Amino acid sequence: MEENIRISGAATDNAAARILVITGMSGAGKSRAAMALEDMGYFCVDNLPASLFGKFIEAMRLSGGAARMAIVADIRGGARAMPELEATLSQLRHDGIDFQIIFMEASDAILVRRYKENRRPHPLAQEYQDGITACIREERRLLAGLRAQADVIIDTTETGDRKLIEQLDELFGSASATSSGITISITSFGFKYGLPIDADVVMDVRFTPNPFYIPELKEKNGLDKAVADYVLNNEVTREFLRRYLHLLRYLLPYYRQEGKRHIMLAIGCTGGCHRSVAIATEIAKRIRRNGYAVTVHHRDIDRSRRKG
Repeated sequence: MEENIRISGAATDNAAARILVITGMSGAGKSRAAMALEDMGYFCVDNLPASLFGKFIEAMRLSGGAARMAIVADIRGGARAMPELEATLSQLRHDGIDFQIIFMEASDAILVRRYKENRRPHPLAQEYQDGITACIREERRLLAGLRAQADVIIDTTETGDRKLIEQLDELFGSASATSSGITISITSFGFKYGLPIDADVVMDVRFTPNPFYIPELKEKNGLDKAVADYVLNNEVTREFLRRYLHLLRYLLPYYRQEGKRHIMLAIGCTGGCHRSVAIATEIAKRIRRNGYAVTVHHRDIDRSRRKG
């Protein structure tokens, strides 16, 4: 499997010069992301007041410092600092400074568990004394505006450090620039577990032949050659792929023309184990041949009690 992160967002067109702003939920992995980016050659600064963003960026450029820099900014400045942070980022965009916002998040249950494991107080604990769950809920509300501005959204609910590092390297490492100017994330999923909330285009492939009803294929998944062959060699699937890829080739340049640097495609079957996995993998393989940077995430492949 290639990755384990849900993403909605983009990598910039120029990997040599890049400014990233890392924000999001406390406990979602911002510090780990900053360390990974630092290992890639980014100059990283943590918890910088929003009022200093412009001066920091200008100073780095005038001093001939690192061409790639990352700023971590979040709720640690307090609830009152959030409007200032949003206003600062809007002003920087207005001033023509090219940067990207990475918003990191995780489910409430995972964030609560992480806080219990590290035994640290939530940054809003003094302002909101109704417990960790209430703090997380309030933080999510306060960060809604930043999330809406984000170029990249990374959900680390089911992601370990290694997969996070791999994904950041693919999106923001020196090899991440793509001549197409757009990156594509493909997620396979099961409709029985809900739609991916960040998908731009959702495709239902439950009309294709289902390996779940073939005894020797039932316990396998779409990454197994036997399952992939069963799904992809069907005439209906072949025709679907031809038409779907033709549609993508038509749409992607127009998405880029409108300023989108990233498209998230979601491919769904019943359980997210067989058909959607095989088809998403095949779509990714074919799109890469056209020069696009593509990541694949099989969201529900390891779910138990699957039904195709």
